[in-house]
Amino acid sequence: MPSALSKMGIFLGIFVIAWAGFTAGFGLYLQTRCARYIDRGHVSFAALSQLTYPNASILFDAAIAIKCFGVAVSYLIIIGDLMPGVVVGFVPSAEDVAFLVDRQFWITAFMLIVIPLSFLRRLDSLKYTSVIALFSIAYLVILVVAHYIKGDTIASRGTVRVFEWAGSVSALAAFPVIVFAYTCHQNMFSILNEIANNSHFRTTTVIFASIGGACALYILTGITGYLSYGDNIRGNIVSMYPTAAAATIGRFAIVILVMFSYPLQIHPCRASIDACAKWRPRRRSPSSREGSPTRHSLVGNEAAKPTAEMSDMRFAVVTTILIVMSFITAMTVSSLSLVLAYVGSTGSTTISFILPGLFYYKISDPDSPHHQRLVKDEDDENEFASGVEGGASREGNENRDWRRGLLRNAALGLAVYGLLVMVTCLGINIVFGASGH
Repeated sequence: MPSALSKMGIFLGIFVIAWAGFTAGFGLYLQTRCARYIDRGHVSFAALSQLTYPNASILFDAAIAIKCFGVAVSYLIIIGDLMPGVVVGFVPSAEDVAFLVDRQFWITAFMLIVIPLSFLRRLDSLKYTSVIALFSIAYLVILVVAHYIKGDTIASRGTVRVFEWAGSVSALAAFPVIVFAYTCHQNMFSILNEIANNSHFRTTTVIFASIGGACALYILTGITGYLSYGDNIRGNIVSMYPTAAAATIGRFAIVILVMFSYPLQIHPCRASIDACAKWRPRRRSPSSREGSPTRHSLVGNEAAKPTAEMSDMRFAVVTTILIVMSFITAMTVSSLSLVLAYVGSTGSTTISFILPGLFYYKISDPDSPHHQRLVKDEDDENEFASGVEGGASREGNENRDWRRGLLRNAALGLAVYGLLVMVTCLGINIVFGASGH
């Protein structure tokens, strides 16, 4: 973020960070709206694809799987790159011990920690390791702010731009860094399946707190980090700090963060691969257009029948294959920057903007039988809650329909925005190389 602000200037950089957070949060909100069309506990990208674009669902799941796998491998590469320096920072004499400065040794060592975490079925099981990762983030934020307050980087500070930017080319090159910093949509449906209270207020609060908190931290570290070094800032600000225990701990905090983030990528990757393996082309049958008076029957027909949970054997095999392949890739490849640049440009934009927008636009069509069933159930619930036959007034129904129409158009706008972001990021990758993700 400090490096991105150096390209855009503080004013424009803050605006782009806030805008990227807003669009990412809107994508998450649309996912919660789409989840209402599926029985709780069964919502997924694959389930929604079967309701909206059944024959294209394999493409959606393949994009998610490739994106999550590539990011998981990049986490292992980061561990291998940082740990030798962390060890030498704590124990300078360790530089003479060959295996302690060998990236492959550290990748192998940390795999022993993430393997059991990757075999956990529920995302909820990773909450304690996620808390540890959050403490790592907190330390990194404190480190950046403390160095700015201390002022020990003033001698190395370059020019600081507040309203000026480094040029359109440089600003565009920094744009993907900010947009992809909010990508978490691959796990949203799992959260909706497992959260204790999935009410509209509760899920919206979770989205606002998560995206809002991330946005605040991005702006805080972006501004203080950029003011510390100005235009002399590099991509990883922690590596620029003077050699000391605090900076070494900061590098180790990054290792802890990516280590516990690895299972969070394996979880959706495994689900998407399983969905791809189960995919079969489907023809639209006349019976699929028949109405039904209840929401429960929505998941009872062929189009939206919830898929059975993975068997223990299938779960173990798919997880093992993912772990082994990611380990082999990380051991043999020292950089995935080029691959991740293209994977991020396509996979992240698809997950964050295009799919949520397209799913909600299609499934909320007033002529859609799925939408009509949901509306009927809501009317029945309102009638029961109010105790008045006929439910809401005509004016109330018109306002509700107007809001739904506005949200539907906004969803289409988000999908179009996602396509524009994808084209922009792909163009940046082609012209400037792999500096994107």
